[in-house]
Amino acid sequence: MIFRFLRGAGNEPLERVQEKVRAMLELDRREFDLSMAALLGDAAAADVNAEVRSVDQKVNRLEREIRRELVVHSSVFGGIDSPSVLVYMSVVKDIERVGDYAKNLLDLARDGATLRGVPDEAEWRRTAEEVSTFIISAGEVFNRDDIRRGRELRGRGDEMLRRFDECVSALVRGEDQAPQGVGRALAYRYLKRVVAHLMNLLSAVIMPVDQLDYFDEDPEDRLTE
Repeated sequence: MIFRFLRGAGNEPLERVQEKVRAMLELDRREFDLSMAALLGDAAAADVNAEVRSVDQKVNRLEREIRRELVVHSSVFGGIDSPSVLVYMSVVKDIERVGDYAKNLLDLARDGATLRGVPDEAEWRRTAEEVSTFIISAGEVFNRDDIRRGRELRGRGDEMLRRFDECVSALVRGEDQAPQGVGRALAYRYLKRVVAHLMNLLSAVIMPVDQLDYFDEDPEDRLTE
């Protein structure tokens, strides 16, 4: 969309920002993988807690650095490049939130929740890998301005959001009586938020600037005009 034109090759300040966005997403994935390893019983929550917190602080520092650079960039270029500045300001907050929800997943493990040994453990492991891959894939779409793949990932993301909602509803209605019900319901909700914030990142590629940041809504609640 218009964002592709605005941040075209040769815009050195925005290229530096884009590199930091990529770094944030890589750190997000590290946080997520460590947290899910603890929740799945592959690592002790106490053993990964310090690293997860340290990585999250790096994400937060990069967000602040990006914001500072964008303010400087905006003051130099004025209104000419303001749409790009607005887009980056919006998406870096979504990227930062991915790390926050990764910490929430770790906190479940620290509170004693575990997915090790539950009847659907294999499905949880597949889901963890699916979301982990989605973090990097969304970042690749954003960095490459790949509209076609962005639309494809939007479909995959919507399917995950639907699946997570259905799983929570089954737990609430008592249809799912498997162990760790509270922990599993919260984990589904945190996973949904991770994916939803990545959907907002995708919106920067496949939607006009004025329609940015609505993909974290459920599909039926998104603005259509």
